[in-house]
Amino acid sequence: MELSQQQRNEFSETLWSFYAQHARDLPWREPDPDSHFDPYSIMVSELMLQQTQVSRVMLKYAEFLQRFPTVQALALAEQGDVLRVWQGLGYNRRAKFLWQAARIVAQAGHFPDTLAELVTLPGVGTNTAGAILSYAYNRPAVFIETNVRTVYIHHFFHDRIDVTDKEIVAVLEQTLDRENPRDFYWAIMDYGSHLKTTIGNLNRASRHYTRQSTFKGSRRQIRGRIIFVLGSGNQTLPALQAAIPDARLEGVIDDLVAEGMVRSHDGVYSL
Repeated sequence: MELSQQQRNEFSETLWSFYAQHARDLPWREPDPDSHFDPYSIMVSELMLQQTQVSRVMLKYAEFLQRFPTVQALALAEQGDVLRVWQGLGYNRRAKFLWQAARIVAQAGHFPDTLAELVTLPGVGTNTAGAILSYAYNRPAVFIETNVRTVYIHHFFHDRIDVTDKEIVAVLEQTLDRENPRDFYWAIMDYGSHLKTTIGNLNRASRHYTRQSTFKGSRRQIRGRIIFVLGSGNQTLPALQAAIPDARLEGVIDDLVAEGMVRSHDGVYSL
């Protein structure tokens, strides 16, 4: 889709007008005293925000950075300690990925600042890498996530279903503020969040939309429960079975051990 100058202007006016009145004050949007943005802090926030509401992340973000204030501090931590601090956010693999990424960065001696480097980090795909480039380095990367889809479907594909990310990218590239991509994407995030609450989930019109599976009663819930119980101390299998009476428990524990999320030694499990 090729936009006219009028379409680009109208979209820009709508976006920046909303942002001027409704910009959210979020901790990962605060620069350091030298007006720089720490890429480590941005990476922490981006992995936390994957499939998790902003309100939940805000509570955990400060706690996590207080415990692991630098990438070096996280790299030196035990994985079990990272998982304990992460508790409450769910999707515990993200904590493991973040810890692994910190170790890679600390060993390299510098934080990656290119897309090619960033996507080699565990848990960092193309879109997360684009967000880090935009927010930490103010570079005009193109990336797609749910708020981006919401805004662009609402403005340019409102009469469509089965919209592809390729189509959205083509429009995004024409409207992206390349002089100040950081604020541009912040505006998109805030406007998209607003549209979700006032209009509904427009992502259903995306070809790439998948409904999130039910958490209650799922293997994911059992995984989280195991991590929670082990967070308070080592446990034997009978103790875990008493705490989590589910026929799937042993299979889930085996998966966690195979993934390196849980350790097993002489019949005792630990983080």
